[in-house]
Amino acid sequence: MIEEPAPVAAGGQTLEVALRIEHGLHARPAARLTALVRQFDAAVTAYNLDTGKGPVDAGSLSRVATLNAQQHHRVEFAASGPQAAEVLAAIKALADRDFDDQPEVAVGRAEGGSGSGLDVAVGPAVVVAADVELGGYAAGDIDIERDRAKQARSAAEDQLRRLRDAAAERLGGDEAGIFDAQAGLLADSVVLDGVFRLVAQGTNAAVAWRDSLDRLADEFDGLDDAYQRERAQDVRSVRDRVLRALTGAPEPAAPAAGSVLVVPELDAATAAVVDAGVAGIAVRAAGTTGHGVIVARSRGIPLITGIGDVTVADGVLVGFDARSGSFVVEADRQAFERTIRERQDERDAALTAVDEPATTTDGRTIPVLVNVGSVQDARDARGADGSGLVRTEVLFGDRATAPTAAEQAAAYREIAAALGGKPITIRTWDVGGDKPLRFLPQATEANPFLGERGIRTFRQSRSDLLATQLEAIRLVAAETPVQVMFPMVTTAEEVTWALQQLGPRPAGLKVGIMVEVPAAALRIETLAKDLDFVSIGTNDLTQYTTAADRTNTAVAGLADGLDPAVLRLIDRVVRQVPLGVHVAVCGDLASDPLAAVLLVGLGVQELSAVGPQVPLVKAKLRQISAVDAAMAAATALTLDSAAAVRQRLK
Repeated sequence: MIEEPAPVAAGGQTLEVALRIEHGLHARPAARLTALVRQFDAAVTAYNLDTGKGPVDAGSLSRVATLNAQQHHRVEFAASGPQAAEVLAAIKALADRDFDDQPEVAVGRAEGGSGSGLDVAVGPAVVVAADVELGGYAAGDIDIERDRAKQARSAAEDQLRRLRDAAAERLGGDEAGIFDAQAGLLADSVVLDGVFRLVAQGTNAAVAWRDSLDRLADEFDGLDDAYQRERAQDVRSVRDRVLRALTGAPEPAAPAAGSVLVVPELDAATAAVVDAGVAGIAVRAAGTTGHGVIVARSRGIPLITGIGDVTVADGVLVGFDARSGSFVVEADRQAFERTIRERQDERDAALTAVDEPATTTDGRTIPVLVNVGSVQDARDARGADGSGLVRTEVLFGDRATAPTAAEQAAAYREIAAALGGKPITIRTWDVGGDKPLRFLPQATEANPFLGERGIRTFRQSRSDLLATQLEAIRLVAAETPVQVMFPMVTTAEEVTWALQQLGPRPAGLKVGIMVEVPAAALRIETLAKDLDFVSIGTNDLTQYTTAADRTNTAVAGLADGLDPAVLRLIDRVVRQVPLGVHVAVCGDLASDPLAAVLLVGLGVQELSAVGPQVPLVKAKLRQISAVDAAMAAATALTLDSAAAVRQRLK
């Protein structure tokens, strides 16, 4: 993962790190890095080798966090000064521990949470205003404003320290680390230089802090990674905390138990201190990976994001159902409370019957498998009937050199063993787009999502890497049930080429392709004629069908897998595949219990979901009949929008 420090010109040293952590150098690992760097007598810079961004001051949280260093990116640290070797050794040790970053809670509650853990809520609204007003701020001379800027910073740091301690006690160290990251912005030399430079030029302290942090938030908003873009919310949270200290504005009113908090953005502090008895939180901004969202979910607080600018008055009864994406003003309390009881019963039943098959009321059994990117994912899966997607580019994404056939086979065996010898479907290297592989550098493309992705990459070059992987898959397939599938297939020529690369296969090894582009769905008859199965990747199929990047908040609403256009393509695949070819779905739709019903109704024969959703998907399928699902699917195909489909499924 990490090369040893290497001497460079002018007495400096460098260290290259390949980032393994899921979201790259986001706020918390970046805060740990910068705090570490500041302990040494050395000048350290960081440079993103994959994007060319930087070099930046590695001791500045604001600079490191906006380096846009994502998972699998390579970052080069360069150090000079008396303790250059020591600081690089310390960075290496931190990187070896994955920057002490912990996986986020996907569903359910943390130990310190006491919310319902459901996705539906009802109660009177408590509405929080958008910004801290500066209209009443009375500016003094430069010396007074400099002192005020310092005092406000100290007050905000004290508040964040108390929040950190409270979060550590109630929720654990990882959630508490969010407040360390926010406090790091207040100690950041780049931020402080900007603030005090403005003050020295005659700007009052309030405007200086506001403008400096707004500029930083704008930098985060401009990043191309959705997770890192949402760190702008942390910056605005710090901004508001400092401005309240300067203006004397009160903290937002604490919502009473049983109420629904309505906020423009959900900052981590609000999510950490809000009464866990609150009915729920409704966030106007879109996005599901902000720190406030993470903390609220870890506490089990019902949450919906992206409700937009809907008019809500304090005290009015509101309700939301995050599963269907609905937010209702002047809600019917009895109807929502009935849904709450149903969801609670559903969750309890799902966990109780996790190992039972997903058999519909009229006797059709649907295998529900799990998507995995690591051996641990397979170990953590509960109730899965195998793996419908082994993401090999994630499994080996930290490698600087390509894994050998033996190394790959060992990992595939571990995954199969963790799943009790049940079938696993290994996807060949799905490189390109947002999935770089360190051992397979690719040229920069103007539009990488429409460039050399998946199988296209290996037809152009480095077919040896694919050959080694296929050798490993053949080895394991001789010992345990295995399927192999090729990603990003568009033409029949690509299928023919892939089968040629696979060569003679052991008995029982089944072969398939991913259906991710509309062209593949529209000519599935010819693509699948020599295959055993196809697996529909609804994430990319939706993105390409709607021409909308689902990580771009401006158009994310268009990229909805329940869009009837997407459903019609799935329907066409099911109806037109050659006889005997099995149809599976391994995209996000398979992880949504309601969407799973539609997929079964369309005739999909197998689903592969993210681990935490497997029990819920299985439980939902046990509650419906295949005939009713088919009728619902037939109706969905005639509707005019994803919203209409969701409404019909409710």
